[in-house]
Parts: sequence; C-alpha cells; structure tokens
Amino acid sequence: MIDSLAALLGLGAQDPAFWIPLALIVVFFAVVVAGVLLDGFDIGVGCVSLVAPAALRPRMLSLLGPWRDANEFWVFLGIGLFAVAFPYAWPQTLGRLYLPLSLLALGTMLRSVCFEWRLRSPAEHQGSWQFGFGAGAVLVAFSHGYILARVAVAYQPGGGYTGFAVLMGGCAVAVYSLLGAAWLMMREAGELRARAVGWARRTLRWGAVGVVGVSVVLDFSNAGVFLKWGDGAHWLAVGLVWGALLTCFVLTEMTLQRMISHSYRASALPYALVLVIVLTVLGGLAYSFFPYLVLDEVTLWDAAAPVATLRLALSAVVIALPVALIFNLRVYWRMLGRSRPPNPPDFKP
Repeated sequence: MIDSLAALLGLGAQDPAFWIPLALIVVFFAVVVAGVLLDGFDIGVGCVSLVAPAALRPRMLSLLGPWRDANEFWVFLGIGLFAVAFPYAWPQTLGRLYLPLSLLALGTMLRSVCFEWRLRSPAEHQGSWQFGFGAGAVLVAFSHGYILARVAVAYQPGGGYTGFAVLMGGCAVAVYSLLGAAWLMMREAGELRARAVGWARRTLRWGAVGVVGVSVVLDFSNAGVFLKWGDGAHWLAVGLVWGALLTCFVLTEMTLQRMISHSYRASALPYALVLVIVLTVLGGLAYSFFPYLVLDEVTLWDAAAPVATLRLALSAVVIALPVALIFNLRVYWRMLGRSRPPNPPDFKP
C-alpha cells in the first residue's frame, strides 16, 4: 500500500519528500490523541464543575493540580508541529475555522489564567475564578466539536451545516464531561463520586449522538469516505468498529446503573470504556481522512514544507519527544486509581 501510494505521487517509498511528511503526520496524530485523552479529563472536570455544588468545586479543581502544566503541553506541541510541518494547509483551513479557533484560543487562555489566579486570590473571589475555569473548559470542548463538524462536511456553507456544527459542539461538551465525570468516579469517593455518576449518565446519550452524527454525516457528505468504508472488503471492519462502540456504550450505562444501586467497586471501568470509545472514534476519523488534510483538496504531501524544513522538524521531534514522554509518564502515572492525601510531616516538639 505504501509503495503504491508513493508511486501515485511520483516518489519512491524511501524518498524523504514522501516518508518524512508521513512520519510527522503520525506524530501529529499521536499528539492529538494524547491531548484528547490526557487533557480530556481536565476539560471534562472543568465542564461539570459549572453544575457542581459550590462546596465540591475546590476539591474538583485541586484534583487537577498535579497535571495542569502537563496538560497545556499538548495543545502547543500540536499547533507548533502542524504549523511547521504542514504550512500550506493553513490557507485552506485558517479562514474557514476562524470562529472556532478563536473560541479555542479564548477558552485555553481562560482555563490557564483562571486556574492560576484562583490559587492566589482571596477566598471571596475564588468562586469567580472557578466559574471562569469552567467556562473556558466549555469553550474549548465546544470549539473541538465545532471544528470536527466543519472539517467533516468539508467546510460547506449553509444554515443546516452550521446547525450541525453547533450540535456537534454541544455533543463534544457532553463527551468531555463524560470523560471528566468518569475520571472523578475513579479518583474520589462519597458525594463527589455519587454526583459524578449522575453527570456521566446525563452526558452518555449525548455522547452517543455525537459519535453517530459525525460518523454518518462524514460518510454521506463525502463519496470517497463512503466508498472507503462501504467497500465489501471492509464490511467486517465496519461491523467490528460499530459493535465495539455499541458494546462500550451499553457496558458504560450498565456499570453506571450498578454504581447507583449496588456497588462502587468497579469505579475505574467507566473511565476505561470511555477511553476505548474516544480512541475508536479518533482511529476511524484518521482512517477516513488519510491521506487528506482537507478532504478531496489538500493531501499531507501537498501541504508539507520543503524537505530541509521537514528534516529540521523531524530532528526536533526525535530529540524533544522522548524527553516529553519521560516527563509525562512521570507526571501521569498517578492519575489512575483513588486519590491519596499527602503524608503529613513528622511533628517533633
């Protein structure tokens, strides 16, 4: 397959002009996945904090403290890598996504500023900064869904497409809220866990609407994507993908119901199931779009920078990525399981 694709471009599989853009798009996709999964629970906790009782909000935000700086890393790495490696895709996307990208920038700034200023403000002002953090999280989540919807319909104009983008923005808020609620169930007990179960149940169905909606619209709005998935050779893969998604949604609903009426022992299972759902959807989207960055218009090789720039970008990735992985593994290894209070210092009179 790789050799055939290279031949269609008039290149060899060993040609740097072919394999370096391919390697960098794989790294970019890995960064996107890491950002959605590792920053996703952060965004989700911010979203559900807006509907949480005021007494629980400080605890919810304090649980995020150890990962806040690491979470911000993925956004900047992804944007920087895309801008350097694929600069010729910007004219096709930036003007068409001006509104959601502006909302994304505003939401990211609100999250960062409000989280830090909450820690340094007087007690009577901390509620306002907590609200700002939640509002920023909602803007970030909504912008992600809006961008995905606009990309899926190839930026076609019209009120119906705009309405679909708004719907997908709301479903993205639901998915992130589901991810954040599932993470809180795994990390905490008592009232916060009980409320997180309720938040997860209310957002699960809207998350399913978003998954089905973007998949169906992407298939039926683009003939190439429809043929890629509708080919008879891929029916088994299609069945497995939809079967896996349906199974994860049903098991999540059953687990949440059990946590209400029977037991809290399986508190990590909903989080694991939601991660599988998100990974499956992201993988399906990557397969649908490849090798295009803009469907039917710009391939990743059309958008790639000159080879000299690509070599420099790849060298930076080879050096920086292992360091980033070591740092993030060290930071994130304690994000799973029940939270533990710090050990009190020894008191010596």
